[in-house]
Amino acid sequence: MHQDTAADSPAAARGAVAIIANRHGELLLHLRDDLPGIAWPDHWSVLGGGCDPGESPREAIVRELDEEAGLTVDGLVELFEIRDEYGSGQLITFFATFWDGDETALPLAEGVKLQFLAPEDLVFRTIPPFIRDGINRYLAARPA
Repeated sequence: MHQDTAADSPAAARGAVAIIANRHGELLLHLRDDLPGIAWPDHWSVLGGGCDPGESPREAIVRELDEEAGLTVDGLVELFEIRDEYGSGQLITFFATFWDGDETALPLAEGVKLQFLAPEDLVFRTIPPFIRDGINRYLAARPA
């Protein structure tokens, strides 16, 4: 007999992340906790998370930015979707926005730290493959 699980619900199969750039062209990355049972422990990622039941990806990213970093941003632009093939399996909607604040002053609710990093510094960071793909697509389309 088939049991319904959270993974079977459409909401559990979706998530949203935000690529946040500052005026220097650096991207805001989040060093995830190194805990068993979480997706991509001890990896650098962008802020985001899964959609709650009935929640759109846009609603989810607004909520996640607030919950994870006390961050409210204007002008979220929806970019594209990428599936996290090697992790949660979720279909992740990528958004982009601009924020030029001091990331060290944000109230980080989970993870180790937030840091603006130059695109060339990302080569040396451990980043989930789908996040790296999304960042590379964003950077390739970004005006020079």
